[in-house]
Order: sequence, then C-alpha cells, then structure tokens
Amino acid sequence: MSSTSSLLLVLALAGLLLVTFPSVCDSSAAPAARHHVNKCRPSGRLQGPDTGHTCGECCRPGHFYPTYRCSPLVTTHTKAIMTINDFSEGGDGGGPSECDGKYHSNTERVVALSTGWYHKGKRCHKDIRINARGRSVLAKVVDECDSMHGCDDEHAYQPPCRPNIVDASKAVWDALGIHDAEDIGEYDITWSDA
Repeated sequence: MSSTSSLLLVLALAGLLLVTFPSVCDSSAAPAARHHVNKCRPSGRLQGPDTGHTCGECCRPGHFYPTYRCSPLVTTHTKAIMTINDFSEGGDGGGPSECDGKYHSNTERVVALSTGWYHKGKRCHKDIRINARGRSVLAKVVDECDSMHGCDDEHAYQPPCRPNIVDASKAVWDALGIHDAEDIGEYDITWSDA
C-alpha cells in the first residue's frame, strides 16, 4: 500500500470515529457537563412558622424558604457569598459549633459552610482559603450553615442557609480588609480547600 493510500485510510477512519463518537473531539461538551454538575437546585421548602419571634433576619410566618442538600462544585476559585456570624455564646449563630460543640471568639478566623460544602462534617477543623479584595486568608471550618433546616430556636429563627454561603467571623472580615461587615452584611468572595 502506498503512503498516500495509508494516509487516506487513516483520515477515513478518523472521520468515522468523529461521526460515531462526536463527543470525543467536541470541546463544547465539557463546559456543558461542568455547568450541569455545578447546578444546585432546591431539594424542598420550609414554611416559616408563626412563633411570635421577630427580628430583622427571622423567618416570616407563612413564607416559604427553599432548602438545599447540595452546594455548587468546589474548585480552586469557588464563588460564594460571605456573611458575618458571631460564633460566641449568645451570638447570632445560635448554639455551639457543630464540629466541636464549642463557641468561638470573634477574634478567631472561623467559618460555617453551607450544608453541601460542609459535607456532613468532612471539612471540620480543616482550613479553607478565602479570597477577596486582592487579599487571601485562611479560616478554620467549625460549623455548618444549615441549608436544610431553620426558622426555629436552634437556628436563631433564621431561614435555611442558601447553598453558596461562607458564614465568617469578624476576624475573617477584618483580615480581608472589610471593616464594616455589619453594615455590608454580604460580600462576594472565592474560596478553596487549603
């Protein structure tokens, strides 16, 4: 067989491969698959009870709140919303931290992660790296920001957490140079496992 015939045979087989298995060389398939995996849809909803308890962030009676078992896929730059939490006794975090059953000082760099990211405690006592405003800080995971339950005493009458929350102590906000955390309330960040 001549070299020209061999080349034509190889090209014909390659064309057959592309027709038979189009996703092998379809670069658009990977982002679509990633996009599908990264979706986190509500797994249910929770109705705010009429407890008589009122506060700025409390559940409203009769209002429905989505619940989530999942969180977006963790990458090297996972997009999230950072909120502020007081992990001390009597603070707005409710009870003690899930990971160790203790309260934590506002001077400690600690966080609570949404249920999917908390991953049934698999990230307990591990550091995550939080990036914002051109700065980076390590913070220890000590608690879950419960995306499945809320509107009760255990959760300080707050709604279930959204699936993309990093609930951080004031020390984390300060380390990132965001000193008006109470006024801002939420801040767009990225994070990753350290």
